[in-house]
Amino acid sequence: MKLPSFKDLILFENDEVIIVNKPPLIASVDERSGGEVNMLRLAKSYWDDAQICHRLDKETSGALIFAKTPESYRSISMQFEHRQVKKVYHAVIDGTHAFEDKLVDLPIANLGKGNVVIDKYEGKRAETIFNSIKFYKHFTLVECQPKTGRMHQIRIHLATQRASIVADEMYGGRYPMLSSFKKGYRLSKDEVEQPLIRRFALHAYEVSFKLLNEQEITITAAYPKDFATLLKLLDKFDA
Repeated sequence: MKLPSFKDLILFENDEVIIVNKPPLIASVDERSGGEVNMLRLAKSYWDDAQICHRLDKETSGALIFAKTPESYRSISMQFEHRQVKKVYHAVIDGTHAFEDKLVDLPIANLGKGNVVIDKYEGKRAETIFNSIKFYKHFTLVECQPKTGRMHQIRIHLATQRASIVADEMYGGRYPMLSSFKKGYRLSKDEVEQPLIRRFALHAYEVSFKLLNEQEITITAAYPKDFATLLKLLDKFDA
């Protein structure tokens, strides 16, 4: 995979923060295996004192905030801690689901090694609001607003609604195949069909928070190519 230039990913920058549109399949920070390029390393190559203010799963794309100063880092960290940062994600899910301000309030327990479960006794409170944006015959584009920041929160909360994100095998999502909904789709004898997207279709679409001067900013991150292509194909063949 060709590594992007960090500068080309920047959506907003001032003396306090850098907000980038994180590509899919690049980790936010060092993984246990080590050695791989990640967003924090890329940020520090651009700005030595950059600190990451939150994390996105490796497969998740979208808006990611870095602080340029200790003061900014403290301020944004406190806003996250007090649930004052508004985060909006978009996801493509299996099936048709009419969510209208649907609140999922189910506690999540972190078992370690990237595994979480819904646990009403040992879990920590987790809340997500879901709204359907667009309906297809076999899929739905949904808006997800996590009010808390638990690991895999959006993914596992959608799975509890029998609305797993496409290609999210960990939580029951299926890889979307064009043959499953395009009429007359045929492969030649030697062809092997490839999924329409190779990672779970979750994108951090928008983030809002306050700068040190109390000015609120809202930054929107455009869909990456794979997510946009998936929606284009659904618009054409599954609407």
